[in-house]
Amino acid sequence: MQKKQTATIYDVASRVGVSLATVSRVVNGNSNVRESTKRKVLDAIEELGYHPNAVARGLASKKTTTIGVVMPDVTDMYYSELARGIDDVANMYHYDVLLTNTDEDPVRETMAINNLASKQVDGIIFMGNELDREVLKTIASVDAPVVLAGSIDAEKVLPSVNIDYVAAVKEAVEMVINNGHKRVALVTGPMEYAINKQHRLVGYQSGLEANGQDFDETLLFSSHQDYAAGYQLAEKIYATNATAAIVHDDEVALGIMNYMFDQGKSVPDDFEIITSNDTKFAIVTRPALTSIGQPKYDIGAVAMRMLTKLMNNEVVDNMQVTLPHTFEKRGTTIK
Repeated sequence: MQKKQTATIYDVASRVGVSLATVSRVVNGNSNVRESTKRKVLDAIEELGYHPNAVARGLASKKTTTIGVVMPDVTDMYYSELARGIDDVANMYHYDVLLTNTDEDPVRETMAINNLASKQVDGIIFMGNELDREVLKTIASVDAPVVLAGSIDAEKVLPSVNIDYVAAVKEAVEMVINNGHKRVALVTGPMEYAINKQHRLVGYQSGLEANGQDFDETLLFSSHQDYAAGYQLAEKIYATNATAAIVHDDEVALGIMNYMFDQGKSVPDDFEIITSNDTKFAIVTRPALTSIGQPKYDIGAVAMRMLTKLMNNEVVDNMQVTLPHTFEKRGTTIK
């Protein structure tokens, strides 16, 4: 008997006495095979230990049952929780997932999308804070549907799943203003990114205006998404006499908080902080960080479900999905 690990489609066809086309139809789920023949083919596949080649199946069915995920940092807790939602739903619909890490470099993002397209993935989920012109051009050239997860398309052309960042930041600003703060800093990523300029900044300004406070550009700050960047930036925030900050990233928020402690400030009595991603970093520190609550797993899961519909040419009623956010009030705000 043929060893299981070397069994081929030819062995299966020979064992049953049918054509290669018949075996291929069974493997690819084609219903145009008699039930008795199908049963014999499946039995032979099991006995011989035949494992259909995914590439060959893709050539026959024009599907590879593989999707690509482009993410800025596979170690970042925010993106890893989104990826978990993607992977669980992908597994439910029998898709394999290819993860690519880009370090949020547009050149690497473009290369990643092209590489995934060359592997004939059935669809792509893109995660990241910005879509530059070249990345958008590359996405448009791909012969596969692309869905954004936790990523903003300024023109709202691509299917996407997000929260309402404008409303979330506005509510955060109003929360600390209601706690008596008159100088509230906003910390974001690069302001040229749509998610910062068109969403977080707009929400911040709206929150100030709704509460009779003037916008002060000296209270705007940009930071990379890591602890050290937050700690270094905190010195500048401290110099403005700000007494509260709305921060775009949990590690950055931790850096700011620890700097304040090192200056003898009490958090939250002297300085309040609201972060945005609500990862495990926000929970394990003391005091725990008050945060905008994003349904990260759900963002990934809904994006993947949308992608399955697009890959199957199903109707998608809402291409711009906005999921509800919450607020997790913890130890870095008074109430």
